[in-house]
Formats: sequence, C-alpha cells, structure tokens
Amino acid sequence: MNGQVWWFVARASGIVAWVLLTATVLWGILLPAKMFPKQRPAWILDLHRWMAGLTIGFLAVHLGSLVADNYLHFGAAELLVPGQSEYETAGVALGILAMWLLLIVELTSLAKKHLPRRAWHAVHLFSYGAFMLTSLHGVLAGTDAQSPLFLATTIAAVVSVVFATIYRVVTRRDRSQRVRSIDPSAMSRPDPSALTQNRRVVYPVTQQR
Repeated sequence: MNGQVWWFVARASGIVAWVLLTATVLWGILLPAKMFPKQRPAWILDLHRWMAGLTIGFLAVHLGSLVADNYLHFGAAELLVPGQSEYETAGVALGILAMWLLLIVELTSLAKKHLPRRAWHAVHLFSYGAFMLTSLHGVLAGTDAQSPLFLATTIAAVVSVVFATIYRVVTRRDRSQRVRSIDPSAMSRPDPSALTQNRRVVYPVTQQR
C-alpha cells in the first residue's frame, strides 16, 4: 500500500480519536449535572462507555498506521516512550503521555467493581489531563495544526470542556449549600411530656369468679 495512504489514515484516525475523546469527556462531565433526571436511562451511561471504547479503538488505528507508514519510521520506542521521537519531540511526547493516561482510565473503568469508589474516581479524573494533552498534541505535532478550521475546532472543544466543568462544579456546590441550609431543629424529636399527656391508659379486665 502507498505510504501516503497510511499517513492519511494516521491523520484521520487521530482526529476521530480526539473528537471521540472530547465527546466522552463532555458526556462524563454532564452526566451528574441537572440536565439529566435522577433516574437516568441505562443507555446514557452505556453511551459514555461506548464512546470511550471507540476512542481507544481509533487510538490503536492511529498508532498502527504510524508504524505502517515508511516516511517517519515510527517504532515501538518512539510511540511508547516520551522523548524518543525525532519528529516533533515535544508534541509526540504529549500524545504518548495522553495515551498512557487514557489506558489507565479505561483499565480502571473496566475493573471498577473491584476498586474502591474513591480510588476509581481519582484515577478517572486523569481523563481531563488526557484531553488537554491530546489537544496540545494535535496542535504541536499534527499536520493539520495550521488549518484555521482545526484550530477553531480545538479552541471550541477546550472552551466547551472548561465551561462544562465550571457548570458541574457550580451545580454541585448549589446542591451542597441547599443540603446544609436545612435547619436540623425543624426535624427535632417530639416532646416526651406531650406524648405522656396524650397517652391512653388501658386497664386489664379482671375476670369475675
């Protein structure tokens, strides 16, 4: 196959993986927000998982097509170890770091049932870093970085994730404040003396001989 074809496949799969990652992160941020009812349909969470799996799949295609391309001669070290690539060393290194973060997030998500919730949630936050590193990777190492459309799309994606994160934090803070504003005295126990006054005394009926 023509080497240029592999280069186009690498570009296309990388962009698709980034778009899917953006959608996955946004969907994950908005899932706990007010825009969804408390009793969410199962497909809402399934869609989040499905997009995450597709992201990993297109990432694999991206890496495989870079290996198959004979122009830049990417090997295992250049694709797995940051700083080993001679082509756009910094940009490629950021992409490698993002890849490892994504794999860690995906593996811990698959093992969620066997992990403490706090540990899983802490690792899941790596997806924010993976998204930012992937966006920088596309700008610094992608051949489409000079395209105004690509730059505009990248800026729009980053701004969307930032605003969605702010929205989630604000809504969560509002819920916490509403819970704290409930006066515990309004739910005080009833006065025992009142219960005593209203209590009816029933005497046993004695049997007559």
